[in-house]
Amino acid sequence: MQPRNMSMSGVVDLAAVKAAQEAKAKAEQARAEAARQGGGGAVSPADLVSDVDEAGFERDVLQRSAEVPVVIDFWAEWCEPCKQLSPLLERLAVEYNGRFVLAKIDVDANQMLMQQFGVQGIPAVFAVVAGQALPLFQGAASEAQIRQTLDQLVTVAEQRFGLTGLTVDPDAAQGEAQPAAAAPAGPHDALLEAAVQALDAGDLGGAVTAYKNVLSDDPANMEAKLGLAQAELLQRVQGVDPQQVRKDAADKPADVTAQIAAADLDLVGGHVEDAFGRLIETVQRTVGDDRDTVRLRLLELFEVVGAEDPRVAAARRALARALF
Repeated sequence: MQPRNMSMSGVVDLAAVKAAQEAKAKAEQARAEAARQGGGGAVSPADLVSDVDEAGFERDVLQRSAEVPVVIDFWAEWCEPCKQLSPLLERLAVEYNGRFVLAKIDVDANQMLMQQFGVQGIPAVFAVVAGQALPLFQGAASEAQIRQTLDQLVTVAEQRFGLTGLTVDPDAAQGEAQPAAAAPAGPHDALLEAAVQALDAGDLGGAVTAYKNVLSDDPANMEAKLGLAQAELLQRVQGVDPQQVRKDAADKPADVTAQIAAADLDLVGGHVEDAFGRLIETVQRTVGDDRDTVRLRLLELFEVVGAEDPRVAAARRALARALF
């Protein structure tokens, strides 16, 4: 599961790290602005669920998604499955205690929103994170499946965009909802910003160094991991002759170096599944150190695309079958 600008569907977005960081920065600015205007208070549990229409969509969904993930439930009175799903989503919104909010949209009264999201049938559930929309699921789903999807959503929102949710106070008055106060700047924000600036300037070596400096202090920093993986990928393909790389790969199917170089080009060109498939096939044909070299490069490419992308999950399963 990934938001449109967080995933690499179609052409791999070589500025994906930058886009995520820009969205994160906008979210932080919005939180800071809300705090300056007297925000930062707690919301009541009742404020976690709201009915949204076309007139209030920008305020209640787009703007609010800069503070907290907004889950959208497209429903209608005549839809029987909706009568089972909607109460479950409302209960989970309260149970998740501010890590997401639920916006309920009646499709009969809001046809334009239904069309804009490309809803083909209901119930349909989407999310908006930092202004970016992503589909979650359509039709019936078990509570366990829904919880898993929501867990992935709040993890992505926090790790990629710094959205930690709202503070919920059971005693807060309904209708006085305010976003949580802006989190203090992290200890590595300056280094991460330096990495983005280096990418903008085409200084891939500088970006790699900045990301590595973050990871040396904070090995689990997801933003730095993703940034490093992409910066290193760009370094590898910089200045190569694509035609020669692809010719070498075609002429030498057993050559590990040639196949790895072609997989890098596949990924940069947006051919994600081709890149993964090429390396998995190479794993199947190799043994020993060669196999391990290919496996490690494939894991690096997983980092570039993002662990929550379904293509990565499928490739991980295929890799496991190839190895074992």
